[in-house]
Amino acid sequence: MVWLLLGVLVWSVVHASKSAAPGLRAGLVQRLREDPYKGLFSLAILLSVVLMVVGWRAATPTPVYAPPAWGHAAALPLMIVALVLLVASAVPTNIKRVVRHPQLTGVALWALAHLLANGDRRSIVLFAGIGIWALLEMVLINRREGARQKPAPLPLSADLKPLVGGLVAYFVLLVAHPYLFGVSPLR
Repeated sequence: MVWLLLGVLVWSVVHASKSAAPGLRAGLVQRLREDPYKGLFSLAILLSVVLMVVGWRAATPTPVYAPPAWGHAAALPLMIVALVLLVASAVPTNIKRVVRHPQLTGVALWALAHLLANGDRRSIVLFAGIGIWALLEMVLINRREGARQKPAPLPLSADLKPLVGGLVAYFVLLVAHPYLFGVSPLR
């Protein structure tokens, strides 16, 4: 469990450092230059993912709470929305006119969906930890950037890419989930 906790902590601290401690980032970029800083940042994120995977696999799934009876059924459509938002963060879309932080909102919904379907200790550490990071990150970014400037409206056709991309990712994950994570979401 220690590796899992450490992975979530490293992920959260490294990601939040840009918003929570902009002077630290600026100082590192000044000393290292931009590209080496990005490489160091990427290595720290990779390390956090490795720690989370190793920690997850090593942790025994000890029950803490019984997920609600409707939790698993609610998790499936929540994951569709989460994946559409994740794709929307990478392309121009009208979704960004409604949701200021589509990627972080998608991560928070991913975490919520998994907490509705799983009540074991390692799930709480991973999904609540990453979900709390995403929510705090939104607050930190809003504080750093100030008032929101909505993007200009786009044709409705711009919203097809994230919708199709999110649905494709959803169905790929539905099929691959048992092989990648050892659990079928269609149980």
